[in-house]
Amino acid sequence: MSLLDLFESLEQSGIGMLVRESLWLFPALEAVHLLGLSLLGGSLLLVDLRLLGLGVRSRTSEQMMTAAQPWLLISLLILIGTGVPLFLSEAVKCYYNYSFWVKMSALAIGLLYTFLIKHPVIRRGAVPSVRAGLGILSLGVWLTVAGAGRWIGFS
Repeated sequence: MSLLDLFESLEQSGIGMLVRESLWLFPALEAVHLLGLSLLGGSLLLVDLRLLGLGVRSRTSEQMMTAAQPWLLISLLILIGTGVPLFLSEAVKCYYNYSFWVKMSALAIGLLYTFLIKHPVIRRGAVPSVRAGLGILSLGVWLTVAGAGRWIGFS
């Protein structure tokens, strides 16, 4: 079975067909997905701006990360919960869409970077130059996820 065969099967799944054939389900899922993206962006931006020495200066980077982490996790649950059915409704289109692959790659990199590098380094109390680098890299990766995701609809 090729990857294309798998994507074709996923698109023909019950959830894929339900979303694709419904008049309102795709736009409703898309709206909630965008709200989840906003929540993700806000939780990441609070921490990343603090790493750059901007934003809420009354808290340390670690305090901002601790405060934002529940919102980050909630947003990821929302995004997965809406993104999977959206994908299933048009899996074959995604297979042929370069922006989809960029988004998925950047998403994997962003998740690994955030939870395996950025957060542990913040907890250890990184020096200012390292914190700034963490923030810049994080912003770049997550803006790539958002930009590529948005571009999926145009390609």
